[in-house]
Amino acid sequence: MQLESTVTCPQCHHTAIERMPIDACQFFDDCKGCGARLKPLPGDCCVFCSFGSVACPPVQQGGKPGCSM
Repeated sequence: MQLESTVTCPQCHHTAIERMPIDACQFFDDCKGCGARLKPLPGDCCVFCSFGSVACPPVQQGGKPGCSM
């Protein structure tokens, strides 16, 4: 299981490597480039599934999007 994901801001395209929680989905994240508040896209459970290079650990373990909120 991968615990780090590169999050890319959809507004300014800033990237940051973030450590993911292993037992929950992260619903919000603030862009370190422009300060935008990132929220999951419809159908995704967290910011990592929407904007990250790697899905969150619950989804990596076979969970369905939205399963850990």
